[in-house]
Amino acid sequence: MSVVLRSDRRGPRNGSRIWLFDLDNTLHDASGATFGPLNQAMTDFIAAALSLTHEEADHLRRHYWQRYGATLLGLARHHGVAPAHFLHHTHQLPGLEKRLRGSCADRAALARLPGRKIVLTNAPLAYAHRVLDVLRIAHHFEAVVSIERMQMFGHLRPKPDTRMLRFVCARLRARPSHCVLVEDTLEHQRAAWSVGMRTVWMRRYTRSAQAITITRKVGVHPCGRPPYVYARISALRFLRAL
Repeated sequence: MSVVLRSDRRGPRNGSRIWLFDLDNTLHDASGATFGPLNQAMTDFIAAALSLTHEEADHLRRHYWQRYGATLLGLARHHGVAPAHFLHHTHQLPGLEKRLRGSCADRAALARLPGRKIVLTNAPLAYAHRVLDVLRIAHHFEAVVSIERMQMFGHLRPKPDTRMLRFVCARLRARPSHCVLVEDTLEHQRAAWSVGMRTVWMRRYTRSAQAITITRKVGVHPCGRPPYVYARISALRFLRAL
């Protein structure tokens, strides 16, 4: 795994905080701009690659996402699908830039937020750069750790893999206790908490029905938060108070 830094900063100074930001549904509204076309592209890819009907492919896509946390992991493990090939063909997403919506308030919040800022996403690098550029926030982050960079010993280890989270901290020369994961997915929050990170649950872009399903799954009321979540927020501006 490689974590490519954009500057010469190599570790927390005087205990300064390192913010690890998820991308989709944390820094932008992926439910509205991305997930529909992306799910369709993944289903089409699976149907063509494995000679399945659309219904069978969609079922397999969902099954692997629920089982492994990423559809790609199931396809690579059980069908020999090359990760780079899958990521390239499923993240073309024509018209993505027109669907993305940035926020002046979010840009201001990131500019004011003290500490180092890293994007930690299970999405591919090219897609992450497209999103960050359109949102006009790329310059706020010194590195993007994408799914291609989450390889250990020849295997992909995307979130919520705790080994990968520890390794990211090691490459950033930071203790987990200096890191805060800002994320919309509770399974990833739980993994980050287990290695000693502070966790912030972004709820801004989670649709109400989805929120109820997710929170019931982990045993917490939609209006509450599980014990491994330090805080829940609805906008980036609230991070400064943490």
